[in-house]
Amino acid sequence: MGWSDYFYPDNPKRREELIRKSQEFKDLMKSNFRATNQLIDVMNEHLNCSFQHIELNEEATLQENCKVMIECMQKIQEVVEKIDKELKEKLEPTLYEKLLNLSLLPEDFKLVSKVVEGVCGVATVGSTTLVSFLIDKGVILAKITSKFVKIAAGTLATLGLAVVFLGIDMIVQAILGSIERDNLEKALKEYDEALKEFEPASEKYQDNITYVRIKIEGINK
Repeated sequence: MGWSDYFYPDNPKRREELIRKSQEFKDLMKSNFRATNQLIDVMNEHLNCSFQHIELNEEATLQENCKVMIECMQKIQEVVEKIDKELKEKLEPTLYEKLLNLSLLPEDFKLVSKVVEGVCGVATVGSTTLVSFLIDKGVILAKITSKFVKIAAGTLATLGLAVVFLGIDMIVQAILGSIERDNLEKALKEYDEALKEFEPASEKYQDNITYVRIKIEGINK
């Protein structure tokens, strides 16, 4: 135990807690990246998109990884917004609502499929289901993007996880230990607040993508 830890014995515990919470963030981000790649796969397959997979860079900063996710999600949202705008313009309001609710009758589907094909270049039950999901659940995509934007703009993105004191006399170490204690307490509070928002948004995002994948796979069997 260093002198700073002697005067502030809870510092090692705080460091460990901060590292644990950092790992929680990392795990959530990995899951979000994986879910996004699954969404990319179904969009490429069913909507003639050409998105590239994204990859979490273990050597990069939290901020840099957030930027990758944000840029990808913005591109996906641009495609969804374009599709939504064109469908609103070309479909009767009642058919548009039926599309979102997936309550199309056989005769409705024929009319809608022609419009979907004109907009997306393909018209299958899978593509129609995916279009409906992406438009109806657009708030889910926007919400997870906003969480990444918030994290990238915050102090979490550049926070150091530990301070090592070497060759410093007892008094100076005690002063630095006090500073570290305050910083660690502040960081732990920020992590708690961020996780409180980020975890449920991530789980909702991942669950929705899993749902639509299962639904489309069931249709295609």
